[in-house]
Amino acid sequence: MRTSRPSPVITLSCLTAIRGGDRLTSLQVGIVGLPNAGKTTLFNALSRAGALVASYPFTTVDPNVGVVAVPDARLDAVAGLADCGKRIPASVRFVDIAGLVEGASKGEGLGNRFLANIRDVDAVLHVVRGFEAPDVSHVAGDVNPVRDAELIETELRLADLQSLSRELSKARQAAKGGDRECRVRVECIEQVECEVNEGTVTNRELLSKRLDQFAPEARLLTVKPTLVVLNVGEGGGESVTHEHEMIEWAAARGLPVVTVNAEIEAELAELDPEEMEEFEREMGIEEESLERVVRESYRLLGLITFFSIDSGMCQAWPIPLGYTASKAAGRIHTDFERGFVKAEVVHQDDFLACGCFSVAKDEGALRIEGRDYIVQDGDVIHFKFAT
Repeated sequence: MRTSRPSPVITLSCLTAIRGGDRLTSLQVGIVGLPNAGKTTLFNALSRAGALVASYPFTTVDPNVGVVAVPDARLDAVAGLADCGKRIPASVRFVDIAGLVEGASKGEGLGNRFLANIRDVDAVLHVVRGFEAPDVSHVAGDVNPVRDAELIETELRLADLQSLSRELSKARQAAKGGDRECRVRVECIEQVECEVNEGTVTNRELLSKRLDQFAPEARLLTVKPTLVVLNVGEGGGESVTHEHEMIEWAAARGLPVVTVNAEIEAELAELDPEEMEEFEREMGIEEESLERVVRESYRLLGLITFFSIDSGMCQAWPIPLGYTASKAAGRIHTDFERGFVKAEVVHQDDFLACGCFSVAKDEGALRIEGRDYIVQDGDVIHFKFAT
């Protein structure tokens, strides 16, 4: 029996996703693509936010923002075993950004404003239209997913080249004094500019690390972790062809692809849990494609999950891979990190196998870890701290 999805929390304003030092703050995934590709429909399906959808470009001007629960069966399993009545899942913040058009890098279609919105997110959902609909106009006149994806890619690349040119000019000016660090910065920016200028960017992670070290102000668009979402219609040969072409295009760039029918998913999201389950059973839907979109978005952000149990509440906490126990404690409360004493840790697999904490402790599955312990995905942790 499928468990009902938690109702998402919706915020009405766009909150910038940042990292405050080493502390994780608000992480966001931006939904981008051409006008009328189905971005806002997908956003509505993800967040049930009811954002305005229409068949003309630029329906979305100011970004819509929604916080969406991450599907994770482990939360229910851990909470059930610990007899927790309240369960709080991890979440991803999605931002519906207005459609880009050809020439956006030169300011077309309010391009500069929209590109700035993309720079503020940590990862990108690139929605590509793969459905035919005579009543929904296409900016290019016909449906061609690969062409459309390449158009967006080109606009983002051109915008990045402008940013790199500005950063390179400043770096060269600073390097005139002969400072070695400034010269290294110039060389780094020149290398990145050369790779972006050549066309397809495949080594996003490497370029991102270089820029974080030498030119974080550049905030490039083409190096952001990206998931391609092909929005198709109700089956048919053309949808299958589009999917094969899109997968091949994305594979050459090292990008994952998820195929969805955003319109049906949005309609499903409006149903009661029981109605939704019955409809999915009749349609033979084993897993909602939206669940794959959310999970893949979570993965793109480089996040893992640990679980806390306290006062009848089980909560899933998202943290970057590599977080220490003390930093993870700070996700719950800053006092936990400042006064960290120790962490009682049992992995959820061991916890479920043992059946309870006392048995886990007797069998050596429950461990005492210090502040430098690297938290693993699926750890169930109880923190001890001094006030």
